Amino acid sequence: MQKTKIIFFDIKDYDKEFFKKYGADYNFEMTFLKVRLTEETANLTKGYDVVCGFANDNINKETIDIMAENGIKLLAMRCAGFNNVSLKDVNERFKVVRVPAYSPHAIAEYTVGLILAVNRKINKAYVRTREGNFSINGLMGIDLYEKTAGIIGTGKIGQILIKILRGFDMKVIAYDLFPNQKVADELGFEYVSLDELYANSDIISLNCPLTKDTKYMINRRSMLKMKDGVILVNTGRGMLIDSADLVEALKDKKIGAVALDVYEEEENYFFEDKSTQVIEDDILGRLLSFYNVLITSHQAYFTKEAVGAITVTTLNNIKDFVEGRPLVNEVPQNQ
Repeated sequence: MQKTKIIFFDIKDYDKEFFKKYGADYNFEMTFLKVRLTEETANLTKGYDVVCGFANDNINKETIDIMAENGIKLLAMRCAGFNNVSLKDVNERFKVVRVPAYSPHAIAEYTVGLILAVNRKINKAYVRTREGNFSINGLMGIDLYEKTAGIIGTGKIGQILIKILRGFDMKVIAYDLFPNQKVADELGFEYVSLDELYANSDIISLNCPLTKDTKYMINRRSMLKMKDGVILVNTGRGMLIDSADLVEALKDKKIGAVALDVYEEEENYFFEDKSTQVIEDDILGRLLSFYNVLITSHQAYFTKEAVGAITVTTLNNIKDFVEGRPLVNEVPQNQ
């Protein structure tokens, strides 16, 4: 039986290791490229059946047209998000699948890690002590005990995060477009309006998807409604926060601390080594300069369990397509 030919873009060493390990049981011929999928690299898809893309690939009309002309039958995104894919330009010329979930525990646990780190200045203390500075001046945080956490988005990740924060004896309030009162009763939290959440939360965590309704939901107006000194954490999507407004709120000392694992212009920096280059993004550079801002490179999902689940789901998505089975993780193109 002829092997299905798959070309992978934006592959890191750890991706390659996992796909080689799990892909051995599939009838696939896999080619791994470090370059991102763009209109400049889309010609490389010629001769392949399936393209595997990632979150920072630029899958615009030009890229899609080249892929369709080259006879690509399936675009398999090895991530949950697909906002970088111009679905209207795919126009049913090939199918698109994704990995809707992999390890909500990984992201929820990492969110708690960010909260603890930015609150207790753990990252700052680590740097100090490595340099022989054992002063604790400026490292004071707050007890999480009996403080209020505001969780925006109560899907799988949000629910696990709430369970953990309730273990700290925190009060939890939440907002979701589709509230689940049964879960609220079981986990011991209360649904409130966004304005109530902003006004009453000591810590706010963003765990919702990026949609036209949530884009830049954290902006100058919403931040003015928050408590002075609030801790803001985002492990969702970068464009949930207006970064320029965030810089101003930090300068005004309205926001007490920020932990970001995502950033709205991250595709030019995240997952890459830029340590020998000048950061040309002025807003990112400004955020990195604040003592009370902790930024990590979109690694909340990055556990062995999560990467393994992403790999297996991606391979099974492709196998289902090749064997003519229903595509349970298909992305509708009429959005």
